[in-house]
Amino acid sequence: MDLATLLGMIGASGVIIGAIALGGDIMLFINVPSLLIVIGGTAFAVMFRATMGQFIGSFKVAMGAFFSKNVEPQTLIEEAVELANVARKEGILALEGREISHPFLETGISMCIDGHPPEVVQKVLSKDINLTIQRQEAGYSVFKATGDVAPAMGMIGTLIGLVQMLANMDDPKAIGPAMAVALLTTLYGAVIANAFAIPIAEKLKLRSIEEKLNKSLILESISGIQEGVNPRVLEQMLMTYLPESQRQNAGKDG
Repeated sequence: MDLATLLGMIGASGVIIGAIALGGDIMLFINVPSLLIVIGGTAFAVMFRATMGQFIGSFKVAMGAFFSKNVEPQTLIEEAVELANVARKEGILALEGREISHPFLETGISMCIDGHPPEVVQKVLSKDINLTIQRQEAGYSVFKATGDVAPAMGMIGTLIGLVQMLANMDDPKAIGPAMAVALLTTLYGAVIANAFAIPIAEKLKLRSIEEKLNKSLILESISGIQEGVNPRVLEQMLMTYLPESQRQNAGKDG
């Protein structure tokens, strides 16, 4: 579980709910027509912009914002250097049956063991990276679209409420409910966009960047192992994937 995502979501929701509760009756902020306009309208508008598969699959993709599966680059570098040492001393076949932590690294090593030429290994793994990024972009684009559409639906609800209010100025009892729809739809749209959809989209984009970085590191690792690059040289090459501060710390540890 990613603690920052969980705390951020709970904190944002808690602050909003707390402010409402401290201000009076919380039931004043629950309006069914407003919810229908914003939630229903947003869902159908986003569905209109995506395929059904992307829309449904986005909920599964959203779990990536809460559960981090990416391995730290430093850990991958250490494992790659260890594999390079074994391959250089005993040959690439010595890696067969060895336990490898990252599935992408395992796939690449398996292809090397099977005797595929470097250009084939690079082509297959590069295609895997590109397709993975495309799938992830399709997932977080749904939440980005939700962040765009929800406030717009809130504005539509506001206009509907204002029209209803102005059309019934002679009936004082109708003014209150119409004004509630007008104001609450804007509130609902803003909350959905800024407290949920946009943060999830940005976190998924961050996850995608992290995964691309790790897979690019692995791709270069496999290339170095297959070409028989000196493990120390390979380690220095892979250290470029780390921020400067982490490189210095890794150098001190080494």
